[in-house]
Amino acid sequence: MRKVLKVKALQGYRLELEFDDGVHGTVDLGDLAGKGVFALWSDYRAFEQIRIGTSGELIWGDKVDLCPDSLYLRATGKKPEDIFPALRQEPAHA
Repeated sequence: MRKVLKVKALQGYRLELEFDDGVHGTVDLGDLAGKGVFALWSDYRAFEQIRIGTSGELIWGDKVDLCPDSLYLRATGKKPEDIFPALRQEPAHA
């Protein structure tokens, strides 16, 4: 599991991220803004109130949190099986 070490809010609901493996990337979360629990971000100032949680997740108050692995996938363009090799294995049949 990856962890976010540094985060910076950018214009347009984008985040500049640094992960614990040294990877740097930018993710665009504009597609989430204003929808469901992300309605909180309808006020851009709320989006800017981001912080990093104890497990390396991103947190906005007690309303929204995002998994660092999903952010890593967005930032790198990798697929889940690229960072979780066990997902590539064929299931065993009884």
